[in-house]
Amino acid sequence: MVTYSQFDVVVVPFPFTDISATKRRPALVLSNEIFNTPSNRSVMAMITTASHSPWVLDVAIADLASTGLKAISVVRMKLFTLDNSIVVKQIGILAQTE
Repeated sequence: MVTYSQFDVVVVPFPFTDISATKRRPALVLSNEIFNTPSNRSVMAMITTASHSPWVLDVAIADLASTGLKAISVVRMKLFTLDNSIVVKQIGILAQTE
């Protein structure tokens, strides 16, 4: 059983309900191990490159190198809880300075 840590950048299938039409998308783990380990779930936020339709609470990611992201992105406060077994992989971590 894999447990993710707060601020891990992971790849998840989206949307979660229609497996036949999913795309792999990055997400940021917001919850910490105190929640993630016993529940085998993580609370996450979307990561998107959709700069043409910004949300008020979008947070720009400045350090792409540590995150594993390939394009300028923002954390979008579209939150969800996901079973850790659905996570495809971890690609990086959000730097402490973010």
